Amino acid sequence: MLVIDDLKARVDAEDGDGREILKGVSLKVPAGEVHAIMGPNGCGKSTLSYVLSGRDGYEITGGSMSFEGQDLADMEPEERAAAGVFLSFQYPVEIPGVPTLTFVKEALNAQKRLRGEEEVPAPAFMKLAREAAAQLSISNDMLKRPVNVGFSGGEKKRMEIFQALMLQPKFLILDETDSGLDIDALKVVADGVNALRNEERGMLVITHYQRLLDYLKPDVVHVMAAGRIQETGGPELAHKLEKEGYDKYAGEAA
Repeated sequence: MLVIDDLKARVDAEDGDGREILKGVSLKVPAGEVHAIMGPNGCGKSTLSYVLSGRDGYEITGGSMSFEGQDLADMEPEERAAAGVFLSFQYPVEIPGVPTLTFVKEALNAQKRLRGEEEVPAPAFMKLAREAAAQLSISNDMLKRPVNVGFSGGEKKRMEIFQALMLQPKFLILDETDSGLDIDALKVVADGVNALRNEERGMLVITHYQRLLDYLKPDVVHVMAAGRIQETGGPELAHKLEKEGYDKYAGEAA
C-alpha cells in the first residue's frame, strides 16, 4: 500500500537552512497493517509525515515514495488527500471563524469531487457526524465551534480522529497523536483509531512512547534514528525501547 524506498529529504533552503533530515528511509506498510515508528526527538519522524502528506518547506533529494502504485511526489497535497492519505497533526491548527462541521463537510465533499463521486447530502452528513462524535465523546457544542479554537490538547486530538472517522481515508498517518493526552483522553482517541482498523486500511503511527501502542497494538514497530530506520521488529520492540531508551541507536547511527 505505502512503499518508501531510500527516501531522502531536507528542509527547503528558502524556508530553513537546507539540512538533510531524512537520510535514506525505507519501509513498506501493506493494507490492513498498523506500523509504528518510534525514535528520539529530531530523528526525522515528523519530517517523514510532512513529506508523505506534501507539506510545504521540504525538498525530496533522493529515493521514492508511492501509495497504491502512485508516485506521491508527483501529487499535490489535495490529490494525496483525495487518494486517501490522511495526516493527524502533532499540533492541530486553529481556524478561527470556521465552524468545525462546516470545515469537515467541505473537506469531505471536496475530496469526493476530486474522485468524481457524488457529494454527501446534508441529512446523511449530519447522521454520520452524530455517530462519529458519540464514539469520541464529542459534544454538539464542540462541533459548532470554530475548528480547534479554545479546545484543550485532548479535545484537539479527538477532533483529528473525528475528521478521520468522517473522511474514512485509506491510509492514516498519526503524528504523535498521544502528545499531551491524559490517560482517559488517550483511551478515547485510541478507541477511535481502532474503530478505523480494517483489512483495506493501513496506518503509520509516530510516537515517542509505548503507552499508545498498548492500546493500538501495532503489527510492526520501526526504530528511527538519525534520519533512517535502524531496526524493525514486532510489538515487543516497543517494550524493549521503553526499558532501554534510544542511546544504542544514536551510537549505531554515528
